[in-house]
Amino acid sequence: FQDFKLLDDRTVFENVAIALEVRGRSDTEIQKEVEHTLKLVEIWDKRNLFPKQLSGGEAQRVATARAVVGKPDIVLADEPTGDLDPQTAWGVIQLLNEINSWGTTVVMATHNQEIVNTLKKRVVILKKGKITKDTKEGKYELH
Repeated sequence: FQDFKLLDDRTVFENVAIALEVRGRSDTEIQKEVEHTLKLVEIWDKRNLFPKQLSGGEAQRVATARAVVGKPDIVLADEPTGDLDPQTAWGVIQLLNEINSWGTTVVMATHNQEIVNTLKKRVVILKKGKITKDTKEGKYELH
């Protein structure tokens, strides 16, 4: 079960805005960046709802928006599609690809063979905490 750490007493908009508020961004900048990011993750229409009013996929997109709204250098995504239906999962993958195109490094742990084989991105295989394989354009391998 995924726990997105959304604040139950804040709206979708406020949950994403807090990531910029703690960095001291201006109200104008927060409004602009949160709106852009919520539209990017296709959840702008839910901006005034609270986490308990969202589906699992919607909550995942809010958590993703909060993680990327400040344009971090790196995003660590642990099974970001684990509890999502295939369509929503591919939406999250497209979003992570877009984030990567901004210059953000995206490190994703997944057991989803289809995603790995379709993306053909760098694949690092770990076994007992040690790198056993590192392939520039990898594919899913069973070990």
